[in-house]
Amino acid sequence: MADPVGYRRAAPGTQPEWLHPPYRSSVGRAPTRPPVRAPHTISEITGPIFGHDRVGPDEVDLTRQHGAPAIGERIIVGGRVLDEDGRPLPGTLVELWQCNAAGRYRHPLDQHDAPLDPNFTGFGRAIADAEGRYRFVTVRPGAYPWRNHANAWRPAHIHFSLFGPGFVTRLVTQMYFPGDPLLPLDPIFNCVADPVAQQRLIAAFDLESTVPEVALGYRWDIVLRGRAATPMER
Repeated sequence: MADPVGYRRAAPGTQPEWLHPPYRSSVGRAPTRPPVRAPHTISEITGPIFGHDRVGPDEVDLTRQHGAPAIGERIIVGGRVLDEDGRPLPGTLVELWQCNAAGRYRHPLDQHDAPLDPNFTGFGRAIADAEGRYRFVTVRPGAYPWRNHANAWRPAHIHFSLFGPGFVTRLVTQMYFPGDPLLPLDPIFNCVADPVAQQRLIAAFDLESTVPEVALGYRWDIVLRGRAATPMER
């Protein structure tokens, strides 16, 4: 299959490899044979649409989805979804999920000895506007142990999923915070070999989006495809 006109492939080292032995889970997940390129049919390219018309205004504020405010440092995370030429991608469905401020997910498999917050589910959705902008209010996630190696702790991070107009257009990645001392030690973050591309996974403190006496702001633009693409999970 020929690449679409104008498509710029990501430079080597800017996207994670299938196999990164320091990240132990990748050893079992990485394919052992070369991938097979399968042509897309019309149903895969054009549908289905994943609930764009059902995203409610309460989904963008994860701190007020329940009976009382969530516990933790409130933050605002926002930015733009852009293509490889810097043009906005309106209508993109942006999903976010994360652990709570104590470093625990609301999931039965997470048995970390940290408290659960009954008023924090850790999931939200937003639709990028005409300029590709999205915005969430949430709490800063905590670090947590994950037993990948000796004394292994994941740095604070937020998971992002992006859906375009079709079934095969979902992309998943993670956003990190500036100045985190755990980043040089994290095998998942270091799956990206290019240090410049690594920086595209780190949000920037954004005073302009900070709300006085309410929440600090972070800006994180997501670029799809091309040389300046945000690294995505495989």
